[in-house]
Amino acid sequence: MAPQSLSPQLYQSFLSDLAKERKPSPIRGLYPLEAKPGLISLLAGKPNASTFPLTSVTLTSHSPTDPEKRTLITTEISGKELAEGLQYGPTAGLPSLVGWVYGLQEKVHGRKKGEGWGVTIGGGSQDVIYKAVSSLVNRGEPVLVESPVYAGVLPMFQALHCDLIEVETDANGISSSSLRNTLQNWPSSKPKPKVLYTVPYGCNPTGMTATTERRREVLGLAREYNLIILEDDPYYYLYYGDAPRPPSYFALELEQPEVGRVLRFDSLSKILSSGLRIGFASGPEELLRAIDMHTAISSLQTSSLTQAIAFALLNQWGYDDFITHTQTVSAFYRQKRDVFEAAMQKYLKGLAEWESPEAGMFFWFKLLLDDNDSEALVRTKAYENGVLALPGTVFLPDGRKTPYVRARSACSTGIKQMKLAGGWARR
Repeated sequence: MAPQSLSPQLYQSFLSDLAKERKPSPIRGLYPLEAKPGLISLLAGKPNASTFPLTSVTLTSHSPTDPEKRTLITTEISGKELAEGLQYGPTAGLPSLVGWVYGLQEKVHGRKKGEGWGVTIGGGSQDVIYKAVSSLVNRGEPVLVESPVYAGVLPMFQALHCDLIEVETDANGISSSSLRNTLQNWPSSKPKPKVLYTVPYGCNPTGMTATTERRREVLGLAREYNLIILEDDPYYYLYYGDAPRPPSYFALELEQPEVGRVLRFDSLSKILSSGLRIGFASGPEELLRAIDMHTAISSLQTSSLTQAIAFALLNQWGYDDFITHTQTVSAFYRQKRDVFEAAMQKYLKGLAEWESPEAGMFFWFKLLLDDNDSEALVRTKAYENGVLALPGTVFLPDGRKTPYVRARSACSTGIKQMKLAGGWARR
């Protein structure tokens, strides 16, 4: 039996005024009609493909099943696939790549196509997150964010002068008790928050991965208090913890009486190439429609050629080899974490405190400083000694003083940097 979906009318209360005012593109709104067999379309101003100089694109990649990287695979994009990659395409993404993502979400998260959700492709997950925020949040409205929070989303909310409500986190993820306390005691005179933003795997910056229990509690609160969860998950495939991988919010939603409160964001940046700029959103079709209407009047679409390249590679691999590849990548980052943490134990023991991350690329550590302010140290002595890291203050909505620092553990030169860091931390 298909899961029960929230009523489409319910989402009207979530959409921003801007999203409600947007009108469909008079041209792109008719694109789906071009799929009719035998139709001669005089609709869009598509350049004549015979004027394009490219005749084929050939890719050479490592086989995902060869950990020694000795076996190479050649992928050629030509004919119909190249023609689609060189031309204007559907706003939501090339049908081939969109279809592949549907299959991936079913295999990985148990969500079947046609059961109250859709997919849209973006220029990296940051692109679709920005469009989601502008489609859901009005100027000055309250927004729930885990704290510390990914610094890359703060400008989105700050530009809207949002009231950023910090929800405490620990090594197990968002504190459900903190979230409940905030929602239970919300002033009746203020507009209620509609959105909760979280990075549940290998959180940037803390490296924490939310437990299944915490996720269930947060989902329950989202239903109780009528929230949409923005599940920003670029590190899902970089999980390397000893325990089984916790299910995503997108998957756990199937346990709820109805689905439609999770808008999920995935990225190929950490597992294929950050330069491809391919990410995708999965969630309620009404919310994706708002994102697509934003895209249609801004960038028109994500690059067809990069979509075609991504699909050609992923389709040749298949889902099983794709998963094998992600496991190789996560094992790589686990090894980097172990080496980096060994250096921290050697050079920062007694000078800093930290939790070992179970996913992602970052270490979040607390410097044991008298003034509890890492910023001055990071921006002066650390930099002078050849170490560049991020002071924790940039991950706090109010920019308050903090002794925390975020460091990228994936860097191969991190060991030497940590040795220098051991020197400046002893000031």
